Amino acid sequence: MTNLEDALGEIDVLAAAETTDAATTKSALDDKINEHFAGAVVRKDLVKAVRGNAVVPSYVLEYLLGQYAASDDEATIQAGIDSVRQILATHYVNRNEHMLVKSEIRRKGRHRVIDKVTVTLNEKNDVHEAEFENLQVKGVIIDDVTVKQNPKLLVGGVWCICDIEYFHSDDQRVVPWILGSLKPIQVAGVDIDHYYEARKAFTTDEWIDLLMQSIGLNPEQFEQRGKLIALTRLIPFVERNYNIVELGPKGTGKSHTFSEFSPNGILISGGEVTVAKLFVNNASGRIGLVGYWDCVAFDEFAANRRTDQNLVNVMKNYLANKSFSRGTSIYGAEASMAFIGNTTHTVPYMLKNSDLFDELPDAYRDPAWLDRIHHYLPGWEVAPIRSEMFSAGYGFVVDYLAEVLRAKRSEDFSDKYKDYFTLDNSISTRDQDGIRKTFSGLMKLVHPTGEATADEVRTLLEFAIEGRKRVKDSILRIDATMRDTAVHFRYADKTGVWQDVATREESQYPQLYRRNWDAVPDGEPGDGVPTVIASAPAPESSTASLAAAPDVPAEPAPASLAEGHRDFVAGQRGVSYETLLMPYLRGASKITVTDPYIRMPHQGRNFADLLSLLAAAKDDADEIDVVLVTTEESKTEFKHGQLLMLKSIKDASDAVGVRLAVRLDDTIHDRRIETNHGWRIDLGKGLDIWQKPSDNPFDFGRNRQEFRLIGSAFTVHYVKVPIVPDTEVAQ
Repeated sequence: MTNLEDALGEIDVLAAAETTDAATTKSALDDKINEHFAGAVVRKDLVKAVRGNAVVPSYVLEYLLGQYAASDDEATIQAGIDSVRQILATHYVNRNEHMLVKSEIRRKGRHRVIDKVTVTLNEKNDVHEAEFENLQVKGVIIDDVTVKQNPKLLVGGVWCICDIEYFHSDDQRVVPWILGSLKPIQVAGVDIDHYYEARKAFTTDEWIDLLMQSIGLNPEQFEQRGKLIALTRLIPFVERNYNIVELGPKGTGKSHTFSEFSPNGILISGGEVTVAKLFVNNASGRIGLVGYWDCVAFDEFAANRRTDQNLVNVMKNYLANKSFSRGTSIYGAEASMAFIGNTTHTVPYMLKNSDLFDELPDAYRDPAWLDRIHHYLPGWEVAPIRSEMFSAGYGFVVDYLAEVLRAKRSEDFSDKYKDYFTLDNSISTRDQDGIRKTFSGLMKLVHPTGEATADEVRTLLEFAIEGRKRVKDSILRIDATMRDTAVHFRYADKTGVWQDVATREESQYPQLYRRNWDAVPDGEPGDGVPTVIASAPAPESSTASLAAAPDVPAEPAPASLAEGHRDFVAGQRGVSYETLLMPYLRGASKITVTDPYIRMPHQGRNFADLLSLLAAAKDDADEIDVVLVTTEESKTEFKHGQLLMLKSIKDASDAVGVRLAVRLDDTIHDRRIETNHGWRIDLGKGLDIWQKPSDNPFDFGRNRQEFRLIGSAFTVHYVKVPIVPDTEVAQ
C-alpha cells in the first residue's frame, strides 16, 4: 500500500499539471515594463524553459537570462535562451556527473563551472579552503582577498561562476585543483535614482502587479489582499531586523520566496540550526548567519519538536534588541528572521481549542518570544500553488530587485502614516513597533519614494495592524497576565474618526474568536482555552475540553437508523449522497472509504461531492478524518492525471476541516464505507453510481445529484458494527 504523498514524489507535479503551453502574449503592462526598465527585466516563464535538470535557484538562472535575454524582441529572447542552455550544458555541474566534469578539467587543464561554493578556514595551515558542492571537490585554496570581498562564502555558501585548473603533484598532501577565478552570481550594482524615476510612470496597481510578476506570480490569479500577502514576504529583505511568522497549509509557496528570490537570503531547516551556526561560535569567535545575510528563514519551523532552550533564549534577545551575547561579548546584527511552518488544523479548530500558534514547538510558544514577532501572515488564505498561478509576463531580474531592496534597508518609512492617521494610545510600544515596521516595509516596496495618497496609506496601515493584532490576540489566549490592560487596535484620521481593525478570521468566526477570559479561573484545568462568547443567543457556553478523546464522535448516530438494504435500478432519478449515505455518516469523526475506482474526473467529482457534504454537516470548528483507499491507475499517461486530481481534492478538503488521507492499494476489490461510530455501508457499485455527465454545461445534474440518471442496478447494505475506540477504522 502506498500513500498519495509518496506517489506524487515520483512525478513532477507542476510539469504534469501543465498541458500545452499557450503562446505568450505581451500585455500593455509588459510593454510599459520593457519601456522603463529595459535590460533589468526578463520574461518569467523563460526560467522554466532553460532550467532543464539544473538544480539551482531561480536567481541563478535569471542572472544568466538577464545577461542574454533581457529583451522584448522575440528573436533576441530565443537566441538568449539558446545561449543560456548552452552555458548550463557546458558549465553547470550535475551532482551525478561530477566525475565526468573532473575528467574534463584534467583533460583541458582549465574549465569554467557553475556551482555552489562554501569556504572554511583551515586553522592548521592558516589558509581558506573552498568546497564545491556538486563537483564534490574540497580543500581548494582560495585567496583571502576574495573571501574578504565575499564573506557569505563562509556562511551558507554562494553560487558562483569559477575557473578551475588541474595540476597534479607527487606530493599527496597537495590538492590538484586550483581556483583560477571566482565570480559570485549577482548584479554589480543598480541605479536607484532611475528606479525611483521609472516608478512614477506606473500606477499603484500596475506597480504591485510588476512586483508580483517579479517574484514569479501571475497577478491575474490574486485578489488585492492575496497580493499584499505575497509582497509581505519580501519585507525581511527590505527592512532590518524584521520578524515574521507564516503558518498555513502545505503547498502554498510559503518558502518559495526565501529559497528562490534573493541571493541575500538563506533558507534553512528549523531543526538544523544551532546557536553557533546562527549567532556566534564561542570556540572560534566567528559570527554566524545573522552577521552575513539580510534574511534568515526557517523552513518547516512548526515541525521541529526538538528545540534547544539556549537557542530560544539567545534568539529572544536578538529579536527584541538586534543583539546577542555569547561569553563576555555582545554582538549586533541586522538580519531579519522569517519563521515558516505548516498547519495541520483549520483556523476554526485552532480558535476553538487553542490559538493560531498551536503548531509551533512548545519552547517557541513562550509569550515573551511570540511578542517579538512583528507580523503573522495568514498562510491559510493562500491557495495551493497551481501552474496557472506562475507568471509568463515580464518582471525584474530577481537579483536586480534584491539589490534595490538591500539599498532600501537603510531607510525608515515607519512614520509616513502620521501625515494622515494616528494610532490608538492603548497600543503598546512593542505592538506599535510591529505595526510600524510592517508598514515601513510595505511602503518601501509599493511606494519606494515615500509618496502615497491617504487611501493608499490606509490600505497598508490596516494590513500592518491586522498582522500584529493576530499576534497579540493569540498571546492573550496563552498568557493570562497580559489581559489586564485592554488594547484597541484602531486608528483615527485627521477628522478624529476612529476605525477599528479586525483580522479576517475574527470577522469570519466571531463566536470562536472572542473569548470570555473570566469563564475559567486562572490555574485550573482548561486555562488558556476559555469559554467562547456566542455572537447570538445560544445555550449556555461551556469550556472547551482539550482532553476529549479524538475518536469520540461529536454526536451519536441517530437512533432511527436501521440495518438493511436498498435496491436501485438503471435509469432511476432522485438518488443523492445526501439521502443515501449522509444519515449514516453524520456524527462520525473518522470515516474510511474503500473504492478501487476513483480514477476518472467524474469519479473524483463524485468523491469530492461526498466530502463537501461532510464538511457542510459538521461544525466549522470540528474536524473529520477521512481515509480513501483506492487503486492507482496503471498507465503512466493516466496515472499522473489521477494523482493530481486526488491531490487537488485533498487540498480542497483539508482547507475546510475534512482531513483527507489517500492510500493506494492494488489488492482491494470491495467497495464500502466504514465509520468510527458503528456503521459499515457496503456499496455494490461504489461511489460511481450515475451515468457519465453529459456535455451540456447547463445540465442540472452537474450540480445536483438527484437530477442524474442511475447507470446500472445496484444494492446498498447498511450494517451495524461494534465500535472500537482509539483504533483507526479499517486498519
